[in-house]
Amino acid sequence: MAKNYEEEAKAILKLVGENNVDSVTHCQTRLRFVVKDRKAIDDKALEKLPEVKGVFYGSGQYQVIIGTGVVNDVYAAIAKLGTVNAIYGKDDADTAGKTSNEHKTVVQRLMAMLSGIFIPIIPVIAATGLFLGLKSAATNAQVLKLFGAVPSDIPASLTSVISVLTDTVFAFLPALIVWSTFRYFKGTPIIGIVIGLMLVSPILPNAYSVADGSAKAIMLFGWLPVVGSQGSVLTALVAGFIGAKLELFFRRHMPNVLEQILTPFLTMLVTFAIMIMGVGPIVHAIESGMLVGVEAVIHLPFGIGGFLIGAAYPLMVLIGIHQTMIAIETSLLASTGLNPLITLEAMYGFANLGVALAIFLRARSNKAKATSMGAFTSQLFGVSEPTLFGVLIRYNFRPLIVTVLTSGIGAAILSMLNVAANSYGLAVVPSYLMYIYNGHALLWYTIVSLGTVVAAFVATNAFAIPKEVLTPDGDVETANAVISSTVSDNKVYAPVGGETVALDQVSDPVFASGMMGEGMAIKPAEPGINKVYAPQAGTLSVVADTGHAYGLTTDDGMEILVHLGIDTVNLKGAPFTVAVKAGQHVNQGDLLGTFDQAAIKKAGLDATTIVLITNSKSYARIEPVAADTTVQAGADLLAVQREDVKVELVEPA
Repeated sequence: MAKNYEEEAKAILKLVGENNVDSVTHCQTRLRFVVKDRKAIDDKALEKLPEVKGVFYGSGQYQVIIGTGVVNDVYAAIAKLGTVNAIYGKDDADTAGKTSNEHKTVVQRLMAMLSGIFIPIIPVIAATGLFLGLKSAATNAQVLKLFGAVPSDIPASLTSVISVLTDTVFAFLPALIVWSTFRYFKGTPIIGIVIGLMLVSPILPNAYSVADGSAKAIMLFGWLPVVGSQGSVLTALVAGFIGAKLELFFRRHMPNVLEQILTPFLTMLVTFAIMIMGVGPIVHAIESGMLVGVEAVIHLPFGIGGFLIGAAYPLMVLIGIHQTMIAIETSLLASTGLNPLITLEAMYGFANLGVALAIFLRARSNKAKATSMGAFTSQLFGVSEPTLFGVLIRYNFRPLIVTVLTSGIGAAILSMLNVAANSYGLAVVPSYLMYIYNGHALLWYTIVSLGTVVAAFVATNAFAIPKEVLTPDGDVETANAVISSTVSDNKVYAPVGGETVALDQVSDPVFASGMMGEGMAIKPAEPGINKVYAPQAGTLSVVADTGHAYGLTTDDGMEILVHLGIDTVNLKGAPFTVAVKAGQHVNQGDLLGTFDQAAIKKAGLDATTIVLITNSKSYARIEPVAADTTVQAGADLLAVQREDVKVELVEPA
C-alpha cells in the first residue's frame, strides 16, 4: 500500500510557512521553495521530520532535501493541498526559473554575478601566485647561499623569461575580467577580450607609471587625461558590463546583412569611448577609495580590524555574501601585489578543522562521527559546506560561535603581524603555497593557522560538544546472541565518459556533503551531445520529465541516482532527450537518454554528472575510482561491498 504523504506535506508547509511561500517546485532530490523571508523558517525543526534529510538555501531557493522517488510523492501531496503556488509541471515551462530569478534580492544577484565572473579566472591567479612564490624562494639570498650562489649569479635573461610566468596575468588582468564579464552577460567573449586589451594597451601610458610620476597622461583634446587601466578591476567590470549590453542591443537592432561586421565595430568603439571619456577615471577613483577603506579596516590598531573580518567571514559564508570578497581581493592584488584579506578570511577554514576534529573524537554516535570526519576531510582542501551545514549549525549554534571567535582571534594576530598572501583561490592545506614567497609570512601564517586549529579544538571540547553526539547509536545487546554475516561485492559503472571528480569537490553543497549518499562525479568528455547509459541492471524508479535525472533500483536493492548537471532542472528539459520510461527494466549499458553539454554551459550551469548510491547506509564499503582520471562510459566507477548481518538472540544457558 502506497504511503500517504499528506501529513508530511502539511508539516513541511507549516514550518516553511504557507504565507511565506511564493512558489514551490521540485527536482529529483529536493523541494525548491521561493520564499519571502528565509529567516522565518526553523531549519532544525524541518530536519527532524521523518522524510527530510536536510535543508539548504541556494540559487535563490530554500531547498528541502527529501531524496529520489519520495520527493515526487511529497510534492504531489503539497500540490494536492492547494494552499501554495505549486508551479512545477505547468504549461508555462519557464515559470519556475523566472520565479526564482525574480525573487532574488539585489545582493543575491550581485553574488551570482561576481561568482560567475571571477571563478573562471581564479585558477590562473592562483597559479601566478605559486609562480611568484617559487620565484621568490629560488632567488632568495639565503636559499642561494646553500648552493654557494648569490642573486647576482642568476642571468638577466633567465630572470626576464621567468617574469613572463609571474607578470602576465596581472599585466593583462583587466582583459581577463572584461572577457569573463562578456561571457557572463551572454556577449561574445572575443569582443570582450579585445576591449580589455585596449584598456591596457602599451600605447596608453601605464597607470602605475603615471601614478609614480615617471610618465604623463595623454591629454586628449588638450584637457582630457587618458591613461591605461592597469590594476583597475572595477573599471574592467564596468567596461565588460557596458560592452556586453551594447553588443546585445546592436544585435537586436542591426540588419542581418550588416550585423556581423557593424555589431563588433560599434560595440568596441562605443565602449572604449565611454570608458576613456570619463567613466573609466571616475570608476578607478571609486575603486581606489574602496581599497583605501578596506586597508584602513585591515590595519586598525591592536588587530581590531583583523578580528572583525575574521569573525564576520564565517557569517558571510553562512548567508552567502562572501563572493563579494573576490572582487576586493583581486583589486588588492592588482594594485599592491599582495592580498591581506584572504589571509584573515582563511582562519575560518582552520577554525572549522578544530571544531570538526573535536566533535569527531568526542562523539559516541557513529553517524555524528561519520559526518564530522567527512566535514574535516573536505575542509582540509577548502570545501567548507559539509562543516558549515553538517556540523556548525546542525546541532546548536555553539560550534558556530567557536568558529566565529577563534577565526577572529587568529585573523587579529595575523593583521598585527602584517601577513599577506600573494594570490587567492587556495584554502586551508593548499593555502600555504601563497606564502612561500616570503619566509616571515610563511612562518607566522603556519604558526597562527595551526594555533587557530588548536584553539578551536580546545574551545569546542570545553564549551560546544553537542549533547546529541554523546549518545551512542542504538545497539543490539549481543551478550547472548549469535551473529553471522554474509559479504557480497558489486559495482556501479560510469553512465557517461569523462574525467572523474571526487564527490566533495562538486559545486552543489548538498551533493558534496554526502547528504544524499556516497558516490562519484564525472565531467563529461564530449563538448556537444553526450549519451547516458544505465550504470547497472535494474528497474527505473525515476525518470525525470525534464530528462536531467534517473533513479535506478538494481535487482539486489541498490538505489542509484544519476543526476545530469547542477540545477539543470531549471532548464525544463531543453538540453535533454529521454529514451526510457519509469518502471522499465534496463540492463547495464542500455541507453537512457542524451544531453547537450554545450547548451547546459551556455545557460551558465555546470554539466557535471553525479552518480550516487542513495541507500549508502545499507553498504559496508563504497569505494570510488581515483579522482582526476579519464573513464569511458561503462567503465568501473564505484566498488560496492554489502555485509548482511544476522543476529539471533538466544536464551542464556
